[in-house]
Amino acid sequence: MAQSGKGKLNYRCPSCFMRDLDIDMFYDKEKDEYYCIRCQYTGSEKDVLEKNEMVRFRYGAMNKRITKFDFD
Repeated sequence: MAQSGKGKLNYRCPSCFMRDLDIDMFYDKEKDEYYCIRCQYTGSEKDVLEKNEMVRFRYGAMNKRITKFDFD
């Protein structure tokens, strides 16, 4: 998704991203936290980054081409 004027950076909602939904989070300056309008997830920048890192293990081999299978 394209970066818009929502906050400091364009973060994905970790809760939605775990369900294969690419939803951008909004930033609330008063509370200094990010929130998702789809699933009601809220969290600090540190919390969002940590949870997005946990989700990334799922796509770790996405760019690798698998040519040999051991069960043949």
